[in-house]
Amino acid sequence: MKQLTVKEAVTISGVGLHSGKTATITIKPAAANAGIEFVRTDLEKPVKIAATANYVSSTDRSTTLKKGVATVQTVEHVLAALAGLQIDNASIEVEGEEIPILDGSAAPFINAILEKGITELDIERTYFVVDEIEKYTDAETGVEIMVLPSDTFEATVLIDFDSPYVSTQFASLKNMSDFQTEIAPARTFGFINELEALLDAGFIKGGNLDNALVFADRAYSNEELANLAQKMNRETASVDNKGVLNTSSLRFDNEAARHKLLDLIGDLSLIGKPIQAKIIANKSGHAANTAIANVLRKVYMKQRKLGGLPKYDPRKEPIKDTMAIEAMLPHRHPFLLVDKIIEMSDKHIVGIKNVTYDESFFGGHFPGNPIMPGVLQIEAMAQTGGILALNTVPDPENWDTYFLKIDNTKFKKKVVPGDTIIIKMELLSSIRRGICHMKGTAYVGETIVSEGELTAQIVRRKVD
Repeated sequence: MKQLTVKEAVTISGVGLHSGKTATITIKPAAANAGIEFVRTDLEKPVKIAATANYVSSTDRSTTLKKGVATVQTVEHVLAALAGLQIDNASIEVEGEEIPILDGSAAPFINAILEKGITELDIERTYFVVDEIEKYTDAETGVEIMVLPSDTFEATVLIDFDSPYVSTQFASLKNMSDFQTEIAPARTFGFINELEALLDAGFIKGGNLDNALVFADRAYSNEELANLAQKMNRETASVDNKGVLNTSSLRFDNEAARHKLLDLIGDLSLIGKPIQAKIIANKSGHAANTAIANVLRKVYMKQRKLGGLPKYDPRKEPIKDTMAIEAMLPHRHPFLLVDKIIEMSDKHIVGIKNVTYDESFFGGHFPGNPIMPGVLQIEAMAQTGGILALNTVPDPENWDTYFLKIDNTKFKKKVVPGDTIIIKMELLSSIRRGICHMKGTAYVGETIVSEGELTAQIVRRKVD
């Protein structure tokens, strides 16, 4: 898919749930790869805050981002709306300290955006692909979030409250295209005992029975409900047969669980990239959501820095061993610099070079301090890339690969005996007329030791 942004500016106004103050946001288009950011435009000098987990300052009843003196509170619902619509880039200008609560769900944000439209950008969307299990646990509260490798996005949330009306529930989302109808309308919620405490403490100044669900945590007498109505400046308060204090009915039987899933998706967008993983969350809240988002963002940033480090398991059978490589390349010891191929597709290949002490070049290159020459690292890349190029012809043994150009080459760390080099070659453009343009990256462990762009041509060998 291509990256998306809003087609034109979307302005939304309303009251903040916690501050009780009127706030206005304007969601504006942004360029490809810009990501999502908030801009406090009401300050003397506007402050931009990237919608990333490293700016989370508070998770008390909502997710708050902070940069310097500028804060933006209750960001989770608008972020969930953008994630649900798969919008990659947007600038959200905020006049006030808090995002409007509206009806307590993500639906009003989605409706406002769809009314103005969504536009496609020219750049392909990329994903953060989880390749190892990550988890967050809190033994004291029983909170657990598991993030598992998956070919697609999937999320399941389980909740368990001490209430006769909202006890154990779960909600799942297996396709983000279902977010708009299945998850976005679910409203934020709480319990009567929490409501009383928050009202007494002067919180949720913008809260009312039109923008939040309130459930009974136990049976309440008429006298208790009358006292509650007085605190809420209402004539009466009553609880329906599903335990809802509000006069409006539930939108889903498991609306509470669906809203927890909405919050999870909004908070996980703080990774800064759409995620490809299976997520299972038990008793999650903003603190756990943003904690795992922070962990995952660090993993993503490490992945990006390493340029997609391939996974190498020496116990796994290679795609091509040394004998198969010799059948394709016109190189032999001591100049065959690829031991095996462990990955190969139409667009990339991964080779392995085990560097041993008895390599011929160590005798004359830095004697007493053996270092593999950088030019031979490039040659190892070229041989690996040559296998990818030769794999496109039916008789590779009758073709040779020749260098045409080497660009943007960098040597970042020395390679010494005992190192195992993982060589990843990626096509930068389609192979045409036998010419292939590739990016090569060589790793030792999790460190990039060298990289460069190589252009080569495969030429049919003359046979007498």
